[in-house]
Amino acid sequence: VQLQASGGGLVQVGGSLRVSCLASIGSFSTYGMGWFRQAPGKEREFVASITYSGSSTYYADSVQGRFSISRDNAKNVVYLQMNSLKPEDTAVYYCAADRFGTARNAGGMEYWGKGTLVTVSS
Repeated sequence: VQLQASGGGLVQVGGSLRVSCLASIGSFSTYGMGWFRQAPGKEREFVASITYSGSSTYYADSVQGRFSISRDNAKNVVYLQMNSLKPEDTAVYYCAADRFGTARNAGGMEYWGKGTLVTVSS
């Protein structure tokens, strides 16, 4: 099983970025997928998640209205569209998989990717 996050980079305040996570995992459509992030010196935190069917999405208060999570089960990919980026969004972003779950709890995730760095400059 491999989760490969990509699409991170340097972006200015107010800009947009889309990160992707390609999952080399059997039965991808049975996994809730989540995005988490970890800023320097801080603990990993929940960002957004989507259920295995894509019917429900969840967001941290800090990104609600600015970020959007989606998935393409035919391609085994989950996306995180990030708009109106702020310096406090700077972090390594990780994707994770939670079979049949809501993928909101870091402790309950079964698989993790290695992360992609997003840097928002002011």
